[in-house]
Amino acid sequence: MSNASQVPESFADRVQRKILGARRDVSDPHVLHHLSLIAFLAWVGLGADGLSSSAYGPEEAFRALGEHHYLALALALATGVTVLILSASYSSIIEQFPTGGGGYVVASRLLGPRFGVVSGCALVVDYVLTITVSVASGGNAIFSFLPVHWSSWKMPAEVVTIAFLIALNLRGVKESVKILTPIFLVFLGTHALLIGYSIVTHLGAVPEVSRRLSTEYSSGLSTLGIFGMVMLFLRAYSLGGGTYTGIEAVSNGLQIMREPRVETGKKTMRYMAISLALTASGILLAYLLLRTTPTEGKTMNAVLAENAFGAWHIGSLPVGYWLVLVTLISEGLLLFVAAQAGFIDGPRVMANMAVDSFFPHRFAALSEQLSMHNGVLLMGGAALAMLFYTQGNIHILVVMYSINVFLTFTLSQLGMWRFWWPRRGDGQRRYHIFIHGLALAMCAAILIITTFEKFGHGGWVTVVITALFVLLCLGVRRHYDTIRAGLRQLDDVLGDLPHSGPPNEQALNPSAPTAVILVSGFNGLGVHTLLSTFRFFPGLYKQFIFVSIAVVDSGHFKGVEEIEALQKQTEEDVDRYVALTRRLGFPAAGVTDIGTEVVSEATAVCERVAQEYPRATIISGKLVFRQERMFNRLLHNETPTLIQRRLQWLGVPMVVLPVRANV
Repeated sequence: MSNASQVPESFADRVQRKILGARRDVSDPHVLHHLSLIAFLAWVGLGADGLSSSAYGPEEAFRALGEHHYLALALALATGVTVLILSASYSSIIEQFPTGGGGYVVASRLLGPRFGVVSGCALVVDYVLTITVSVASGGNAIFSFLPVHWSSWKMPAEVVTIAFLIALNLRGVKESVKILTPIFLVFLGTHALLIGYSIVTHLGAVPEVSRRLSTEYSSGLSTLGIFGMVMLFLRAYSLGGGTYTGIEAVSNGLQIMREPRVETGKKTMRYMAISLALTASGILLAYLLLRTTPTEGKTMNAVLAENAFGAWHIGSLPVGYWLVLVTLISEGLLLFVAAQAGFIDGPRVMANMAVDSFFPHRFAALSEQLSMHNGVLLMGGAALAMLFYTQGNIHILVVMYSINVFLTFTLSQLGMWRFWWPRRGDGQRRYHIFIHGLALAMCAAILIITTFEKFGHGGWVTVVITALFVLLCLGVRRHYDTIRAGLRQLDDVLGDLPHSGPPNEQALNPSAPTAVILVSGFNGLGVHTLLSTFRFFPGLYKQFIFVSIAVVDSGHFKGVEEIEALQKQTEEDVDRYVALTRRLGFPAAGVTDIGTEVVSEATAVCERVAQEYPRATIISGKLVFRQERMFNRLLHNETPTLIQRRLQWLGVPMVVLPVRANV
C-alpha cells in the first residue's frame, strides 16, 4: 500500500517536536539497547536520589541530637551500616525480580494485591515527594550563599526547575541523565574533598577529640540516663531516615538498564551503596569534628563547607570562597538531578499499577519518545502542588517523605522474608533470612518512630493522602472488574460461531464496498462489532479488512522478546477474524502495525487502506454506558472518537457502532 499523506503539522506540533525530540521507532530491535543505561549512567539517574539525600538526611539526624553531639560518632556508624544492609537486601530483590522489583511488584506478588496497592500508592506519593524534597532542598543549598534579600526568588526558581525537569523527562530518560552527569561528577569530587579534608586535618587531634567525647558522654549519661540516651539515639536515627530514601530506586528502575539487567542493577546498587554510606556517615563525622552547629538561613552542609574551606587563600585569591560556592552549587544541582528518580520511577510504578487495573490504563501508555508522558506530567503537577502546600519547607517535606518510603520498605522486606522462610533446602536461605529480617526490623522501627514523633508536624498529611489514594485505586480496580464482567457476556457469542465449513477464498476487489473494522484482540467486543455491521448494513459490504495495532506499553517495553511476542499475538488474532469472516462467506484480509499510541498508528493504517480501497468505510465499536460520568471518560479512552476526528479531516468515512456494557 502506498504511503499516505499526513495531517499538516501545526506550529504547536513543531514546537512540541523541537522540545520533546524526534519520534522513536518502537519496532527497531536496537531501540531498547540505545535507550538503556550502563551501570554508571544508572548510578547517575537513580543513585543520585540516594546520594543527594546526604544533603538533608544527616542534617535532620544531627539536629535531633540537640546538644548531645557525642552520639554523632555512633550515629555515623549506624548510618553507614544501615545503608549497606538495605542495599544488600535490595540486591536480593533485584535477583528475584529481574524485570523490576520495586515495592509495588514485590508486595503484590509476595503478600497479595491489597498489600501491593498500599505499597504502590505509598511509592507514588513517595516519588512525588522525591521531586519536591530534592528541588526544595536544592533551592535551600543554592540560596544559602546568595544575599538574603534574594530569598523571595527561591520559590519561583524551584517552580521553573520542576517545569524544566518535566520537559527534560518527556524527551526520554537517557537524554536527561546524560545532560545531568557533569553535575553528579562535580558533587562527588567536592564532597570527597570536604569529607576527606575534615577527617585528615583532625587525625592528629584524635586523643583530644576522644577525651572531649568521653567527657560529654559522661555528662549526658548523668543527665539522661542510659535509657534516655538510647531513646535519643533511636529518635535521631529514625528522623534521619531521609538518608536511606533513595535506595529502592535502583531495583524499581531495572527496565531502563542495559542487559544483563540483573548484573547491571547489582553493580549500580553497589556504586550507590558505597557512595551513600561514605558520604552520609562522613558528613556526620565532619559535623562532629568541625563542631558544626545549625545557623539560621543556611543548611548545615553550607556551614560545614565554610568552616572547612572558608580560610583557604592562595596569595590574595580567595580560593576557599569559590570552593564553597562550587560545593554548594553542585549539591543544589545534584538535588535537582535526584528529582530524576521521581520522574523515572514514579511513572513506572503507575504504569505497573495501570497494567493491573489499579490505575487508569492510559498511564501504561508510551509516548512517541518512548517515555511515560502521562505519568511524567502527573508527577510534575503533583510535585508543584506539594511545593506550594508546604511553601518548600524542607523539614516538613522530609517527614512526609520518610513515612511513605519506610512503609514501602517495610512491606518489601516483609514480603522477601516471607518468601525465603519456607525454603529450607536452599543454601542461601539463612543469609537472606538474616538480611531481610534485619532490614525489616530497621525499617519498621524507623516507620513507627517517625510516624509517632512527627504525626502532628506534617506526618498526618502523608497518612491521609496515601489512605485516600489507596481507596481511589481500589475504586478504579472495582470499576474495571465490573466492566470486564459485563464484557465477558459478549464473549458468549464466540461459542456460537461457525468453526468449520468451506471458506470463501476469493481475493479482495479494490473497487468493491469494503468494511474496515478496527479490532483489539480476538474477543467478544470485536466479533460483536463484526456482527453488528452485518445487522446494521445488510448486504452493503462485500468484503472485510481487519486492522489491529500492537500497542507497546510499559508492560511490553521490557525486551525484544516481549515486543516480538506482542506482534505475533496481534497477527494471530487478526488471522482468526479473517478465518471467521471467510467461513461466513466473505472475502477478508488483515492488516497489523506496531506503535506506542493507537490513535496515530490506526489513523495512518486506515488512511493507507482507504487509498487502496476507495469505497472503504472504517468501522469501530465503542463502549457506551447507561449513564456517562466524568470518571468513565478518564478510565476509558475515547480512541474511536479520536480516530474518527482525524479521519474526517483526511476525508475518510468512519462509523462508530455503540457497544453497550451491561453495568
